[in-house]
Amino acid sequence: MSRLKERQQKIVQEFSAVPDWEERYKKVIALGKELPSLDDQYKTEKYIIKGCQSEAWMFAEMNDNGEVIYKADSEAMISRGIVHLLMKVYSQATPDEILGTEPDFVKEIGFESNLTPSRANGLFAMLKMMRYYAMAFKAMGH
Repeated sequence: MSRLKERQQKIVQEFSAVPDWEERYKKVIALGKELPSLDDQYKTEKYIIKGCQSEAWMFAEMNDNGEVIYKADSEAMISRGIVHLLMKVYSQATPDEILGTEPDFVKEIGFESNLTPSRANGLFAMLKMMRYYAMAFKAMGH
């Protein structure tokens, strides 16, 4: 099992322990509160996540190991929590790992069916931006 699949399984296990959706939302909000704030220099149009209902931004860079490091923020706690979950899976992974790993955990923990349509759109917009960064780094030969 790839390390990204292992990360997803860990999240699925954490959320499976919380069967009630109201409690799962509280867990997502708590994750949002743990997310470090993004530096204001990245809270610009260039880094905005298009498709999110609330203002949200994402920036990525490569570390010395050839892994993509994502940084993100949002004005909404649920969005912050969702992007934090995505970062737990995809940050510190190579572009090939990111591009080769589907976000199966999204369906497994019930986000696809329990998020409002606008939040689900935001989630997929975040994933799309993560894949965009991974493709760009791969194209640059990182």
